[in-house]
Amino acid sequence: MSLAKDRLKNRMEALSHYTKKALGQNFLVSDVVIGRIIQAVDDEKPEKLLEIGPGLGALTDLLIEKYGRYQLMELDSSLVKFWESQEMPVMEGDALQADWTKIDYDILVSNLPYQISSSIVIDRSIDQNQCRAMVLMFQKEVAQRIRAKHHTEEYGLLTVIAQEFWDITTVSEAGPRDFNPAPRVASRVLKFKRKESPIADRKDYLKFVKTCFQQRRRILKSNLESKLHEPFLTWVEKNKLSDKVRVEELSIVQIRDLYFHLKGG
Repeated sequence: MSLAKDRLKNRMEALSHYTKKALGQNFLVSDVVIGRIIQAVDDEKPEKLLEIGPGLGALTDLLIEKYGRYQLMELDSSLVKFWESQEMPVMEGDALQADWTKIDYDILVSNLPYQISSSIVIDRSIDQNQCRAMVLMFQKEVAQRIRAKHHTEEYGLLTVIAQEFWDITTVSEAGPRDFNPAPRVASRVLKFKRKESPIADRKDYLKFVKTCFQQRRRILKSNLESKLHEPFLTWVEKNKLSDKVRVEELSIVQIRDLYFHLKGG
């Protein structure tokens, strides 16, 4: 048995803890994957580490050895009490409902519940807390969307927002057997490093990209307000594109350029 499996088994027995499917609890038990995540975090030399969903400590036990006490965020009240008993700072609650303006952190790490992963990436991309890096677990399908290229089925809102504000690399693959209980899907760990972007109003940009992708099969012009049609046609002519271009045909840079053009910038 792996060290991670041993640790999980011992802690589940000690706490009489059972897996709560409703909370998206799939505990990571691969020493290899855990080691790669720890190394990816360590490479960023965190000063104010934050972990979402420490669970039973697959990552947490090893991160404590390296960094001592750091901030946790946990939804499962029984696990909140456990980590508090270990003298760890813990915020109880849903990461999607938390007031992130009050959280002081520079690096985020998490074996994310699948159901919140896309929202976490979008929210952290546009918020005011300029965290330097994130190391996050995703369902493989979501990870593929995040790193997709234009002209592909996977390319969408999540792709554009993530790639506009982060440099993204793959840290590790993770199969169903790397978790307990095993999910029905494969997973992938991605690392996000903050990069410079000329976009100042990130919430406004998110609104614009949502508008562009609201009906992705329609020509892009049809998704825009009528008052924007004339400047849009000027832009496509300047860029030697068809006036029937769809948003999925535009690169990250082109979508940003169109945004500034329509804003009159």
